[in-house]
Parts: sequence; C-alpha cells; structure tokens
Amino acid sequence: MTQYSAGAAFRKAVQEESPLQVVGTINANHALLAKRAGYKAIYLSGGGVAAGSLGLPDLGISSLDDVLTDIRRITDVCDLPLLVDADTGFGASAFNVARTVKSMIKFGAAGLHIEDQVGAKRCGHRPGKEIVSKEEMVDRIKAAVDARTDPNFVIMARTDALAVDGLESALERAIACVEAGADMIFPEAITDLDMYATFAKAVNVPILANITEFGSTPLFTLDELRSAHVGLALYPLSAFRAMNKAAENVYQALRRDGTQKNVLDTMQTRMELYESINYHDFEQKLDALFAAQKK
Repeated sequence: MTQYSAGAAFRKAVQEESPLQVVGTINANHALLAKRAGYKAIYLSGGGVAAGSLGLPDLGISSLDDVLTDIRRITDVCDLPLLVDADTGFGASAFNVARTVKSMIKFGAAGLHIEDQVGAKRCGHRPGKEIVSKEEMVDRIKAAVDARTDPNFVIMARTDALAVDGLESALERAIACVEAGADMIFPEAITDLDMYATFAKAVNVPILANITEFGSTPLFTLDELRSAHVGLALYPLSAFRAMNKAAENVYQALRRDGTQKNVLDTMQTRMELYESINYHDFEQKLDALFAAQKK
C-alpha cells in the first residue's frame, strides 16, 4: 500500500493548475471552506498565526510550536496539501531548520517556505527589513533539503532581497537557492509583473506570487500572472481580513443597537456551518450508537 505524501499532492496540484491558487486558511474551519470552494491547495501564514492565534504582530515572536499547533488542527480535518510559512526556520542554526522541516512533515504539511531575513524578521511588505548573507540563506536551504524525511516535501526559498538590495541581488539569491536544492522560489514584495517573468526564466522552477492585499505588490489577475509564467498565486490573508472586518462590524452593531438583527445577512447560518463541518454525519453516527446501546 502506497503511503500518502502531502508533498507529492502539492507538486501534482502545481502541475495541474497554472497558476495554482493557494488560499490562506487561518484555521481548520477555513480549510474546510476552501476545500468546498474547489481549491486544490491551502496555506498557513506566519503573520496569520501571530495575529490570529496569538494576537501579536508578525515580528518573529511566534514559535515553531505555535505554528505546529495550527498545522495539526488543519491537517487533522482537511486533506488539501498545506503550504506553511516557516519564517527564518525558527532558530539560529541548521539544527533548528532541520527540526522545523521534520516536525512539519510529521504534522502533515506539504511544504514550507523559508526566508532570508534576519531572526528579528518583519512582514515582507513592511519597511526596515534586514536580510542575512546569501551564504547563510543557502545554508538554510541546504539544511532544510537534507532534513526531509519525505523527498516530495516541498522546500520553497523566499527572498526579501528585492526591497533591500534590488533585483539583481534577489535573482542571484534565488538562483543560489535552487542550486542548493530549493524546489520553488518565492520572490517577496514584487512591484512589477515583468519581474516575475525574469525570475521564472532565471531559476526554471515554479515561482510563487504573493498577491496579498494592501502591500507592495499590485493585485495581479490570474491571466496576468500566467502571462509572466508564475506557477503559484498566493492569497495569504484575504479571508482572514474579511473575517476580522465582519466580526468588528458585528461587535459594533451589537453594542450600538442592542441586537444582531441588522447584521444577520453578514453571518454564516447555522445550517451552512453544519454543512461545512459535516455536522450531520457525526450526529447520525452518534444516533446509531445510542440506538445500538438501547437494543
């Protein structure tokens, strides 16, 4: 019997859909909603873990265990391949990077991306980023590749060098990471569509475009990204932002109006929730168990 590989499923999805739409799922419930909507891959954002699970900014405060907790909750209920933000590897040495890779495979992730920022990292679309040397980034990738217990687990190299040192430096780092074994490249905070095509031609592996809202990258369409030979289109926090705004509006309405009647149309209904989490299947099994006990 062939053992299931989340990494193999992710690679297959990249081959079958171009660009592959990868949507952020902040929790297990959102993972199920994404699957129902027809997506073939999902994503766990480091900034999402920090803000959503911890209520903290994305400044390298989250730990590996914080991320693993959210990975496990998602992969326990959803079989879509999950790409995970591994920040800088959760530690200063190759041993930390290796532990991160092995742990994420064990918890069911399909792949990770690791970046070239310093340990005190920032959101990729914020000013003031600092990056490590190209050699240190290459060492991170080598450590990640060597640590794989599943050869299909995807190691994606993210570079933040464009905003710090310019395009040539970012390209040089991307090429070096591929030579070190990276399967895919994530050039962060791209400002021009042609840059993606330049990266794709230079590295000859799938390129991920981070189409995050309110950042440095324009909200390119799938057709535009396809024309630039982008392999994956990432929407890391779109649903999370919408969820937060909806929640804020409901809280304000309840406080202001003393009732939720005026915001019911913005809510998921009870039956819609039951459908997304397969509530009735669980309930029927429980009913059958009770009926068997009565007999």
